[in-house]
Amino acid sequence: MSLLPYWLARPFLFRMEAEEAHELTLRHLERIQRTPLMGLLAQPRVSDPVTLAGLTFPNRVGLAAGLDKNARCIDAWAALGFGFVEVGTVTPLGQPGNPKPRMFRLPQCRALINRLGFNNEGLDAFLAHVQRSRLRQAPQAGGLVLGLNIGKNAATPIERATDDYLAALRGVYPHADYVTVNISSPNTQNLRSLQSDEALEQLLGALADERQKLAEQHQVRRPLFIKIAPDLDESQVSVIADALKRHGMDGVVATNTTLSRDAVQGLPHAQEAGGLSGGPLLQASNAIIRLLRERLGKHFPIIGVGGILSGEDAIAKINAGADVVQIYTGLIYHGPALVTEVARALLKTRV
Repeated sequence: MSLLPYWLARPFLFRMEAEEAHELTLRHLERIQRTPLMGLLAQPRVSDPVTLAGLTFPNRVGLAAGLDKNARCIDAWAALGFGFVEVGTVTPLGQPGNPKPRMFRLPQCRALINRLGFNNEGLDAFLAHVQRSRLRQAPQAGGLVLGLNIGKNAATPIERATDDYLAALRGVYPHADYVTVNISSPNTQNLRSLQSDEALEQLLGALADERQKLAEQHQVRRPLFIKIAPDLDESQVSVIADALKRHGMDGVVATNTTLSRDAVQGLPHAQEAGGLSGGPLLQASNAIIRLLRERLGKHFPIIGVGGILSGEDAIAKINAGADVVQIYTGLIYHGPALVTEVARALLKTRV
């Protein structure tokens, strides 16, 4: 258990603007992660190994992409007990993202709205951070699994989005345990159109071809996951599921944030533009996971993310059909103890 309980820090952080608190936390984690001070926050990793897409995950709890966009704190996340960590989304070129303010708390329902817009330092800086981590400098058997999440630059026309994804895939491929292709952020104009039939076929075909070339070049085949939105109907999910199998994708991350405001009507900040995450997303995300599992079959890997605020929520996501889970907003509201709580709850489901 961490020697510094999160409940002491949370009131201070919640008095700050949401993105300011986010950045302050990342700066401090980055500064202490490879020093003895990290021991004040560290907590033992629950052992609950599972093999997915050819990778052995030490446990079934991961950090969702979006929290550490520039891969600055990989060793800190490892110390908090995660079984796997997904960093990014990274784009080929650095970009500032959308104008501030662009992140808002809805504490009444333990939720966030963000419209960050893939703000990141770009591929070169991202890879420098990845390579600086102890995880990559001294990899250990049975250690943390690292996912690298890629996207397109806002300035790249949607008709040329594939160019950005291929450039990013070539960059991250040698350094990732798996790669997630983010086509579902609501905060990059027209990005979600890549989930439609024709656009998805073109993108997945190009990714599959490029992955084959990279596998031959590097003598290793990295799993490819596709991250999708919760705001899809049954026919759209069927189209995506069929395309994933047809093009040899290795898994799906379900889901990103939602544009729906049905569950937060009347709350402060509820009508801010952007993606809603946290408690209100749980049921919508689980519904998509159920549809995916039905369409994809028993063994196709699904990473479940969206609305996990307790061990019980994580169990519900596994019961919906996910193999492993990721958290983000829950970490902001409940702190690192949530990692252990979720991992222990999922471990009990094996008994």
